[in-house]
Amino acid sequence: MKLYKTEHGILLEKEDLFYRIPETDWDKVVNRDDLYDWLQLQSENLISLTFTDDSPMPEVLAPIGSQEVWAAGVTYFRSREARMEESEKAGGGSFYDRVYDADRPELFFKSTAPRVIGNHGTVRIRRDSTWDVPEPELTLFASESGTLVGYTIGNDMSSRSIEGENPLYLPQAKSYTGSTALGPCLYIPEQPLSPETVIDLSIVRDGEEVFNGEITLSQMKRKADELLRFLFRELSFSTGCYLMTGTGIIPPSDFTLQVGDIVHITIEPIGTLTNTVG
Repeated sequence: MKLYKTEHGILLEKEDLFYRIPETDWDKVVNRDDLYDWLQLQSENLISLTFTDDSPMPEVLAPIGSQEVWAAGVTYFRSREARMEESEKAGGGSFYDRVYDADRPELFFKSTAPRVIGNHGTVRIRRDSTWDVPEPELTLFASESGTLVGYTIGNDMSSRSIEGENPLYLPQAKSYTGSTALGPCLYIPEQPLSPETVIDLSIVRDGEEVFNGEITLSQMKRKADELLRFLFRELSFSTGCYLMTGTGIIPPSDFTLQVGDIVHITIEPIGTLTNTVG
């Protein structure tokens, strides 16, 4: 099942049919350990909606209420290599090697809810950066108790030039206006996603694809329950929390985003998150 936050309330998609949830408070709807079962019961008492050209589906917003967005780093071997490469000249390469092999994962704050960009919105590259990439990431949603109840797609926009100067510059490289996108929905499955689930990244420039890459979740060293356990160890989230899980798809070192690029991140069965770079 999928939940869409729209300008006119919350829509539930189940087996290709849409229903309007009576409860309009996103935080109250999603912050449930039994979210899948609750939505099943809701759908039994709702009448399906039909969208047409004359009565289109309302505009879909980022699937977030008051939640914070956090992120994990160096969870894939390719990410470890890229971070070591970008920070080698600054002497920070060994830090990422040690994080990859350590018991404790790298976790960092990414965004407040008002700064999150939704599907078809505009993400940004920093004006003081010279090397920028999107990072396509499976994003977990956990309830207040730390229970994994759903997934969405995340675009962790990143300045590799700033992070490469010094690992201590990570907050500036990762957290700025337009650096976080989530969407298109919150996907709530009955069972966790398969390790063979594919993440696909496509970057289009002037109508031509200039980069494409894909990876499966099986290549992620850190597992969802491990990352959430560390995140919730000494933090509380009264309405739940989103956690980006890192990326294993990184464009080559001679590639950087440009204004006008279109970034497509696809994770089936969640869908596709599309953003334009501004």
